[in-house]
Amino acid sequence: MSNIVRWGLLSTANINQKLIPPIRASKRGELAAVASRDLRTAQDYAKKWGIPKAFGGYQEMLDSGAVDAVYIGLPNHLHAEWTIKSLQAGVHVLCEKPFALSLDEVDAMIAASRSTGRYLTEAFMYRHHPQTKIVGEWVRSGKLGEVFLVRGHFSFKLTDLQNVRMIPEWGGGSLWDVGVYPMSFAQFVYGEPAKTAFGRQIIGATGVDEAFSGVLTYSGERLAEVSSSFRTAYHTHIDIIGTEGRLVLNRPFNSLEDGRRLTFFSGDGHMQEIAVPTVELYSGEVEDLQNAILDGTPPYLTLEETRNHVRTVLALYESARRGEAVEV
Repeated sequence: MSNIVRWGLLSTANINQKLIPPIRASKRGELAAVASRDLRTAQDYAKKWGIPKAFGGYQEMLDSGAVDAVYIGLPNHLHAEWTIKSLQAGVHVLCEKPFALSLDEVDAMIAASRSTGRYLTEAFMYRHHPQTKIVGEWVRSGKLGEVFLVRGHFSFKLTDLQNVRMIPEWGGGSLWDVGVYPMSFAQFVYGEPAKTAFGRQIIGATGVDEAFSGVLTYSGERLAEVSSSFRTAYHTHIDIIGTEGRLVLNRPFNSLEDGRRLTFFSGDGHMQEIAVPTVELYSGEVEDLQNAILDGTPPYLTLEETRNHVRTVLALYESARRGEAVEV
């Protein structure tokens, strides 16, 4: 096998702009192709970004032999279909979150990865950043004592009712879009999926949740409070609270180099700023899949974790519909 992974972009979605720089900066990857449903769109995009090959169809690129791996940034309802088609074409996949909209889809994607022998991983970029790994080290080493509460929030204002995030049939809604971040962070901190979920949602004009708030319970009477919104100003935050102190992240998920702070507050009120290396936010997920392809190293984010992400979101939505707590 070549020591370079040839990447293809499966769509011309705006999120691609986050992946293009780290792919190009990587010594083990190159951006080889882009595909759109329209050839002219793909050609214009390829010209703008200096991408060698353009395809007027997703399957055409997959069957071309021009790419080893694809990044799938399509609308949520298309993730499962094109992940499976990519894997069946012999192409490895980095699939944007949320991975899929049902457990049946998740299981079909995992089965396709196993049957084809191609790697598949979820694109939660923050999980690969040094800041998140430092948090994991602090929690697992006991520096916070026993952690009993994780609180997380992610919001931004969205008023365009035609945006894909506002379309219910396409997997729209604030929980699917940004609430998955604090939810997944809680699962990472506790090292297990939630046991029960209780959710409340505010449904907007298009039928999606424009605001969501949930409480998750874990073993040992531990809790997480997560919330998301399209109705309030941009804000991200994580608190991890233990018996010996708490960690506060003011930029847990993105804009990590823009005023980022990781702060420890001890039980007696002492405050300590924790240094975090400066690393490009999206580079970790790119390097992780390349290492899997070229070295056989298992992806850092496991498919079991990913399945539990989707399982928890579905439980939160079910709870909100029923108006009562449900088992995850």
